[in-house]
Amino acid sequence: MRKIVHLLQSVVLLGVTAASVHAQPVAFAAERENWLRKAADNMPKLTETVKKPQCLVRSEKDPDAFQGWKMVETDGMETLYNQSFKALKEVTVDFGEHLTGYFSFTIGKLNTDADAPLRFRLTFAEVPAELNTPFDPYPGGLSRAWLQDEVVTVMRAPATVTLPRRMAFRYVKIEMLAHSSFDFAITDMQFTAVTSASGTPEELAPTTDPIIAQINRTGLITLKECMQTVYEDGPKRDQRLWIGDLYLESLANTYSFKNHELTRRCLYLLAALADEDGWLHATVFEYPDPHPQTGQHCMDYSLLYGVTLYEYLKATGDRETAEDLWPVVVRQIEFARTYLKDDIYDMDKKPQWWLVFDWKEDLNRHAPMQGLMTFAIDRSYELARMLGREQEVAEWPGVVKAMRKASRKNFYDSKNGVVVSGPDRQVSYLSQVWMILSGTLSQKESVRALEAAFADPASCYPGSPYAYHYLIEAMLHCGMNRQAKELLVDYWGSMIRKGADTFWEVYDPKDDFKSPYNFYPINSYCHAWSCTPVYFINKYKEIFQQ
Repeated sequence: MRKIVHLLQSVVLLGVTAASVHAQPVAFAAERENWLRKAADNMPKLTETVKKPQCLVRSEKDPDAFQGWKMVETDGMETLYNQSFKALKEVTVDFGEHLTGYFSFTIGKLNTDADAPLRFRLTFAEVPAELNTPFDPYPGGLSRAWLQDEVVTVMRAPATVTLPRRMAFRYVKIEMLAHSSFDFAITDMQFTAVTSASGTPEELAPTTDPIIAQINRTGLITLKECMQTVYEDGPKRDQRLWIGDLYLESLANTYSFKNHELTRRCLYLLAALADEDGWLHATVFEYPDPHPQTGQHCMDYSLLYGVTLYEYLKATGDRETAEDLWPVVVRQIEFARTYLKDDIYDMDKKPQWWLVFDWKEDLNRHAPMQGLMTFAIDRSYELARMLGREQEVAEWPGVVKAMRKASRKNFYDSKNGVVVSGPDRQVSYLSQVWMILSGTLSQKESVRALEAAFADPASCYPGSPYAYHYLIEAMLHCGMNRQAKELLVDYWGSMIRKGADTFWEVYDPKDDFKSPYNFYPINSYCHAWSCTPVYFINKYKEIFQQ
């Protein structure tokens, strides 16, 4: 409670400063303490499971393997445990599955007493190439410290060493850096895996194609690993809550673990940590106290908050939470409406935000943003109807209708049957997707638009599982069920064929080394927004389980 009060004092102080500048009170000032308390009340319990390593492996170059490397089993763990590590000098251990948690090992002496410290380098990897790509000199655009290598000094032996840093990995390489005359062995290596996922997901129908069943299992592991005390975007890197990941993880959770208290916690956290104007930050931190990443505003993410609350209410019937947070939804919509000019989202207005949509620098985001905003207002109005508050936002259906009309006039090339975006009239998959999901195109027009985009070799195609989620959603929306199933198998199935234990943050089948951060080992290879095959496979059983 002291932390909550301290945070609220900071929020109020910020509000006083903002009020003096803007001459207006902090939005939701009276509600924030209660929202933080409810977020704390819904803190999930982490389940701990002790995992043992499976075998020793070695790295081999393979041009056909993902990023050019594969692991080959060499020996059982007794080879490590029963001999001098001074003789081995270096080993790579395979735990056989992706895990998130805390690593420990024991050092036992083999002859004389330890007369000096030992020093090791431990490198943890989600995929084999992480162990075979030099980290330094580091060229990446994110902090070098996200890479999972640690130098460990052991002052006395025998000893059991537990690394304080939480790791997300399958493989660990141990290298000896310094030793003395005494001999020693490494034994009793284990890992305490943690997750807040609980409950038993439904079994798939026996008619389910084996590759779809495998995709579902891998999606469940991905989701489980990202379900910690919030929905993390990635357990290796970032390790915090983002609105876009929350939306997709909560959909998958509804059709698997059904841990709805985690969704509730995340919704309250985001609301309590909105800026002084009530606009949501795209991402927030839990520690040392709950706080936002100040200045991180993503308009597309903010608009998806209301869609997330709408889906949450449908799944749970929890009116109390939806009523509590309804004003936050209204604030996001009304703020976004200030960017409308002649019913078109104004991309030229001085931005205080950035837009996500996909890891594609060449994507023109104007048509996608127009479509997403239309979609979000429409779904948020449905939320209002469920709460009996439609009279409070009675103008929203008119806004949606006007935006659809303006979209057809400004973005739809009726002659060629395709949505275009930007001054160069770019054709992209996501422009079609968001105009379909927004209800701007008819079913017939939607099918034609997607087929035109697919057939155009110059069309801007998706670069991440996040974007592919919405593509499959749009295909299902317009009745392209067979094609949606084929795409899910082709895209997520190809990750499995390349050795994925969990689904990746970034995946372009044409480029295994793609990274938004200029260094592919820093990519997250277990990422929240990639888990949504679980949602599709379990919601649309008649399509994906037959």
